Amino acid sequence: MSVQRPLQQLKKRATTSQCLHLQQKIHHKPRIWQPQARQMATVVPPVTQNSTGFKGPTAMVFMNMGGPATTDEVGGFLSRLFADGDLIPLGALQGYLGPLISRRRTPKIKKQYASIGGGSPIRKWSEYQAAEMCKILDQTNPDTAPHKPYVAFRYANPLTEEMYNRLLEDGFGKGRGGRAVAFTQYPQYSCSTTGSSLNELWKWRQRLESPTRNPNLTANEAEGSILWSVIDRWPTHPGLVEAFAENITKVLETYPEDIRDKVVILYSAHSLPMSVVNRGDPYPAEVAATVWAVQQRLGRKNPYRLVWQSQVGPSAWLGAQTSDTVKNYVQQGQKDLVLVPIAFTSDHIETLFEIDQEVIHEANELGADGRVRRAESLNGSPTFINALANLAKAHLDAGEICSRQMGLRCPGCKNEKCLAQKQFFMNQGKQDTNASLTL
Repeated sequence: MSVQRPLQQLKKRATTSQCLHLQQKIHHKPRIWQPQARQMATVVPPVTQNSTGFKGPTAMVFMNMGGPATTDEVGGFLSRLFADGDLIPLGALQGYLGPLISRRRTPKIKKQYASIGGGSPIRKWSEYQAAEMCKILDQTNPDTAPHKPYVAFRYANPLTEEMYNRLLEDGFGKGRGGRAVAFTQYPQYSCSTTGSSLNELWKWRQRLESPTRNPNLTANEAEGSILWSVIDRWPTHPGLVEAFAENITKVLETYPEDIRDKVVILYSAHSLPMSVVNRGDPYPAEVAATVWAVQQRLGRKNPYRLVWQSQVGPSAWLGAQTSDTVKNYVQQGQKDLVLVPIAFTSDHIETLFEIDQEVIHEANELGADGRVRRAESLNGSPTFINALANLAKAHLDAGEICSRQMGLRCPGCKNEKCLAQKQFFMNQGKQDTNASLTL
């Protein structure tokens, strides 16, 4: 049930404590960007940027999991990953089990990264995609130009803290205001991925720009902080669907024409612990929506299944597992299979090692004879980069703060940090007791 009240013009920020104890009501009305409603001290123009538009400059921040660029970074990457209870919930023993698991897995994972060239290419692709998108936005949206590309990874460099400090160094915030868009590179929303990245972004915003957490801020700096909005999900965006369809069509064309429509398409997404799924996480449904949209675009010519990869640990995870599915189909005689990484926007360890070197290699050992193949990842696809630009343009033009869905917490959520983060982003960084809240 949702309760809607008109938001009154807000003149001051609430403290973190107040945000966590506001009356608990749900509000799903789209949040619209209204810079005139925010009362600031005199704003000093950005000192290191050239503002060419009356609403610019605009920081476009790509959020993703990230990956170690070298094998030396693997230990730190795993340590941060297993410490994140949003992604891998280990309960009360997270602080003990997380470091233990990461230390034990580091030697094995180092070898895997060494086998794909010594590190993950996800930073290279993320920075390229963000930069190319911003070039397009500078042409299509001159009012909010220049658009500045940034990357914020959750577990690898550049970390969210590093990105936020770069924003401040580049002239955003600290009394100068400026707009930033947190653009998730997980097309399908999960509390474990986009939710975790937003929690981290909110944490560093509080530490660096909130007077309740940073007593060194002047009144002018506190009022002239960065104005955030969020692109939090886009599972069925036509450009995303088209980019996937193009890459699937290319690999299907490598099969003989007489069997092409009989090739089974296996859409593979990163799995989730069932404890996360059962509390109401929207990720499985949104991944399925992407799959359905792509199948529609392909004309529904091929049989397909949605499968899940990268399970970690002995607890129950969402299945069927990608590796088991491929093995079972090959053993049944269905050897013509195309694997599609449907929840990833670029190559990384899950595609280059797990699918290419483990799943497909095992299939060949079982007699697949090279008939199990993978669709190319989105990477530098011009269609995909145009899709990113179209998404960002629509977001900037509409003035939305976030999607309607972002305000709805999982029915089983008990995470107060998630509550405070949603309240902050949905209300443009402002809150009072008269605002309708998200439970």
